[in-house]
Amino acid sequence: MSRLLETEADYNRGRPCGKLPLVMRFLSLQSHVAYGYVGNRAATFPLQRLGHEVWAVNTVEFSNHTGYGAWRGRTAPADQVADIVHGIEALGMLAKCDALLTGYVGDAALADVVLETARKVRAANPKVVWCCDPVLGDSDTGIYVKPGIDVFFRERALPAADLITPNHFELEHLTGRKVGTLAEALSAARSLLKGPRLALITSLIRSDVPAGQVEMLAVAQDAAWRIATPLIAFPIMPNGTGDAVAALFTAHWLQGGDVAGALEKAAASIFAVLEATQAMGERELQLVAAQDKLVAPARRFTAEKL
Repeated sequence: MSRLLETEADYNRGRPCGKLPLVMRFLSLQSHVAYGYVGNRAATFPLQRLGHEVWAVNTVEFSNHTGYGAWRGRTAPADQVADIVHGIEALGMLAKCDALLTGYVGDAALADVVLETARKVRAANPKVVWCCDPVLGDSDTGIYVKPGIDVFFRERALPAADLITPNHFELEHLTGRKVGTLAEALSAARSLLKGPRLALITSLIRSDVPAGQVEMLAVAQDAAWRIATPLIAFPIMPNGTGDAVAALFTAHWLQGGDVAGALEKAAASIFAVLEATQAMGERELQLVAAQDKLVAPARRFTAEKL
C-alpha cells in the first residue's frame, strides 16, 4: 500500500504519517548513459541497493553524459517512451507504483509524455508521489537542455509535482533570483511551492557560511531543514549527484515519514560515495564500488530545523 496522509497539514509540513512496506516500487523516467552514472543510471542502483524495485524508462540513450563535450546516441522518440509506459500500464502495475521519478527531458514532445505519465499513475494510484527533478544545468556548465525545457518545468511540471529537487543553479534559473544567503534560498524555494509540498535543494553554496562546505535544504511552506557536509574537491565534479540524491531522499522520506531523517540519510550516503570516488581518482560516481557505504555510510550528519 502507498503512504497515507492523515491531514493536509501533515502533508504541507512534509511529514507523510504512514510508513510504506520494506519494498517500494518506483517508475523512473530519466536519461540513460552506457558509460557513467547520471539519470536512471544514478538513481536505479542506489534504490535497488536499498531493496526497492525500479521500472526504468529511458528518455535518452547516450554513450555518456554531455559533460564530456562529445557523446553518441539520441533522444528517445516520445511515442516510444509513451508506449513503454503504456505497456507497464497494461500489466496493471501503475496501481502498485509508490513513486514517480522524472528528470532529464530531451525535447518538448517528451515533456508532454512526462505529464501524461504522471496523470496515468495518479489515476491508477492517487497516493503516488511525484518527485520532479528539473534538470536544466549547473553552475559550472550553465544551461544544457534545449530551449523551452526550462519553461516546461517552471510552468507545467513543477506546479503539478509533489516533491521538486532543483540544484542551486536550477533554483536561481527557475525563480529568476540570485541566491546568496540562507534567507534568499528559503524565499526562492518557497516561491516554487505553488503545488509541490516540498522542495529539496540538492546543492546550496552561499556566502553566509564558512567556506569548504556544501548544504542541502528541504523546504516546506511552514518549515525547513538544512544539512551541511564537507565540500570534496575534484578536478572535475562528478555528474549525477543530484539524480542520486533525489532518488535516495524520496525513498527515505516516503518510507520513514521524516524529512530530517531522509535528509540525513541521503547526505551521508552521497558524501560516502563522493569520498570513495575521490579516493579512487575517478570522474564518475563510484556507486558500485561504494555500495556498502551507500547503504551504511560511516559518517553521519545532523539536519537542523530552521
